[in-house]
Amino acid sequence: MSDYLDFEEEREANIARNREILAKLELSVDLPVKHKPSPRNSAQPVQPKRPKRAKAVAAVPTRQSSRLKRSATDPNEGPAKRRKREQEEEETRKKEEEERLEAEERAREAKKPRHQDLELQTITEELGADERAGLQAVFQDVIREVYPNQNDDQGAFVFEDDKKEKAAVTELRKKLRGLKVVARAKVTQDRIYSAAYHPEPTKDLIFFGDKHGQLGIWDARAPQEEVADDAEDVTSSDNSEGGKYWRLQLHWPATAKSSISTVKFDPVDSHNVYTSSYDCTIRRLSFTSGISREIFSTDEVLISSIDLPPTGNEMWISDALGGVTHLDLRQDKSKARWYQLSDQKIGSISVNPTNTHFLVTASNSRSLKIWDTRKLEHITTKGKGAASSSASVLPQDFDSEVVEHFLASKQGQGCLRGEWRHNKSVSSAYWDPRGRSIVSTSYDDTIRLWDISDKFLQRDSPFPSSRPFSQIKHNCQTGKWLTILRAQWSQNSDHYPHFTIGNMEHSLDIFSCKGDLIARLSDRQRITAVQAVTCSHPSVLERAASGNASGRCVLWAPPDE
Repeated sequence: MSDYLDFEEEREANIARNREILAKLELSVDLPVKHKPSPRNSAQPVQPKRPKRAKAVAAVPTRQSSRLKRSATDPNEGPAKRRKREQEEEETRKKEEEERLEAEERAREAKKPRHQDLELQTITEELGADERAGLQAVFQDVIREVYPNQNDDQGAFVFEDDKKEKAAVTELRKKLRGLKVVARAKVTQDRIYSAAYHPEPTKDLIFFGDKHGQLGIWDARAPQEEVADDAEDVTSSDNSEGGKYWRLQLHWPATAKSSISTVKFDPVDSHNVYTSSYDCTIRRLSFTSGISREIFSTDEVLISSIDLPPTGNEMWISDALGGVTHLDLRQDKSKARWYQLSDQKIGSISVNPTNTHFLVTASNSRSLKIWDTRKLEHITTKGKGAASSSASVLPQDFDSEVVEHFLASKQGQGCLRGEWRHNKSVSSAYWDPRGRSIVSTSYDDTIRLWDISDKFLQRDSPFPSSRPFSQIKHNCQTGKWLTILRAQWSQNSDHYPHFTIGNMEHSLDIFSCKGDLIARLSDRQRITAVQAVTCSHPSVLERAASGNASGRCVLWAPPDE
């Protein structure tokens, strides 16, 4: 210890001596002084804050004080001059007030649905003259022939021999498993909500309805050199657009209040396409005239789904109040009849294509129900009050109390043919083209399949209680930002029944009517989003289309075509 103290004393003496020498030379240098080591600071250096960008403030007219105006007047003005000035100020004030009220009225009208007939030029305001001419040319091509629905009979593809059925499934799997991405395009500006494939066999003409009331028409195999879009949601180096597309603002306003919930082609005349929207209207666009016409509307009741029987003369409509509406398209819409068949929203409705008096409804009440519409026609309000005001939609409406009273009566027996409970809300349920199988999707992450034989459909009594013959686990938790996954039957009745559905793993899944996985189509390099909405070509087997939440759509087809 004494050696250390001697060393420190000698060191301090050297420092003092060096300071004296530097002072004589008139220099000032800080010599090192021993300090205790400071603890290590692990904090990261503070990043300099970026100056906030000044927000752009919209210029608004500044109100002028009447008191200041008076103070700025000539103090020597006479009574006549003052009366003239006050009269002019009053006229100016009235004119400004009228202009303000007119502007507010125009703003209110701009937010309301459009009920008048809309010409093609009105619904394609964002298109140039050349683009509009191209769309009209496509319409002229498809109206040369009529492509009615080709629904099969209930006995089609019902095999007594399991080997024959396995052979049909194997053949279907062989043809569909090789489908690849052959075209992609951002067909609509916002999230895809619904889709329908036009039956023209020489074209891939697909119609997509989006979140803001826009109908995108995509000619997926048209020459693509004229098509370009700056929005991309894929990571592949090959990001070129495919085909040509046109965007039509069918429903208004262009907000989430106008989402197109369903797109359906007229089953008899494929030159007409029907669209239902959250703006509480249903419109029909004619390819021959280019006019979009409203055929039905409700009073602030959200329309969730529509379907038409093969005759094309009627329409069934489901809504958020748990009601279904029967509309005869040959009559005035005031003749429509509304039935409240559920105490919660009915998300989808489907008409049996071979026995058109059977409906299947899927509801948030966790129930799938099959109805005999021949019985519904006999419902009256006799003995019960009229429908409640909260459910008042049409002049001829029957609320849940009236419907329940009718079902409990002798006359209403057999109206509700079947009911199957799910663990959570039923998001969709549809008949296959044969009118024999039903596929449902539910928030309990299950796809269910039923096979109802013809003998039960012909009876005038409820179906025997039975469980679905197939249950497939399938993630249906789409959340807030994705469209609900719905299983969509292929309308091609020439092949073994099958359906498509989106997969949360960014693929498109194809299943048979027995629940066999036929194909799982994916492309990790080019598809990086959930293909929530799907549809199939009703005339060509090896065709499928899908759309995602950004409005981008994909065509799946054999790569060698």
